[in-house]
Amino acid sequence: MQTDERGGKYQVTLEDIVHTGPGTLGGRYMRMFWHPILVASQLQPGRALPIRVMSEDFTLYRGESGKPHLLAFRCAHRGTQLSTGWVEGDCIRCFYHGWKYDDTGQCVEQPAEDASFAAKIRIRSYPTEEYLGLIFAYLGEGDPPPLPRFPEMEDEGVLEVADVVVWPCNFFNRVENSADEVHVAFVHGSSGFSENGLIAVPEVWAEETEFGFTKHGRRPNSPARVSHFHMPNTNFIKGSPNENGSGWVEHLSWRVPVDDETCASYTMTLTHVTGQAAEDYRQQRAARLASVDANASAANLGPKVLAGDLRIEDIEERTFIVNVQDYVAQLGQGAIADRTHERLGRSDAVVILMRKLWLRELQKLADGQPIKRWHRSGRVEVTAGV
Repeated sequence: MQTDERGGKYQVTLEDIVHTGPGTLGGRYMRMFWHPILVASQLQPGRALPIRVMSEDFTLYRGESGKPHLLAFRCAHRGTQLSTGWVEGDCIRCFYHGWKYDDTGQCVEQPAEDASFAAKIRIRSYPTEEYLGLIFAYLGEGDPPPLPRFPEMEDEGVLEVADVVVWPCNFFNRVENSADEVHVAFVHGSSGFSENGLIAVPEVWAEETEFGFTKHGRRPNSPARVSHFHMPNTNFIKGSPNENGSGWVEHLSWRVPVDDETCASYTMTLTHVTGQAAEDYRQQRAARLASVDANASAANLGPKVLAGDLRIEDIEERTFIVNVQDYVAQLGQGAIADRTHERLGRSDAVVILMRKLWLRELQKLADGQPIKRWHRSGRVEVTAGV
């Protein structure tokens, strides 16, 4: 059981959620789940990369067999960065003195030492899986739970895995935004959302599920828009018709802490088009993205809006306008939002539920009690409501 500085029962607060480094309560909880750590196409066989997740550094490499492996960041010998070395088969050799490790972290060769020494050296290794174009890792203790599956994203259609987007804010700024249906009417009042009828202020409610919670937003003269949040940091929503006007788009996203003030977003979409419609869609998307000015990104335009040098209304390039709008709203809260002075109302019902779930589970963890084992037992209801 975790205790406070006076030895009494530790009372969990929202501050415990936002800090996810090693040894923190939030970090212990987050490490009980699988997280995406890289877009799979960004790591070729025989290459290694340094990876930072939840204020901790790791070595990610893809063996010559094609399988990704995750090890501790530093060589056990003299502590240099292991990712600067060479991948050999499914092992990695340190750049500094040639110590070689297999995918379990066991040292298997030390060119300048007696053969018996290597058997005494092992560094930490972590389970990895590749799924839906992403490399996932389990960073916790013991055996990992099954990697969550999203059968909706495995259907026929065009699956697009976006490049990783890193913003200078806490992951919970982004996670809470996923629960906030009301912001769409204001933040995204001039965007693809408004074009599809999401401009009215909705009535919102949510209920806990086996995997997290289901969120509802009902607007006048429209069925409720339903989306599904998966604890601790995954959002699954139904979007709108794609760019050529046919098919619907499934959206799936994870918000993963890089550190307490930096967050990586992993997102993908599945557009339900096949055959010639799919080919037409790919060509239209490629042409559209090729025409977009690279300076139109949220990371470039968002700070200018926050600094007062630019208004969102004056941005002519609209392809990524939703990202710019979200950047301004979420970074406008500060790198780590100060929630002590908030005044929440009825429209915040879903955000309130999310916080209750997080605080409940962290309190159980602090008290040494069993936490809820969130899981998916199959497909979920997905309603666009637009």
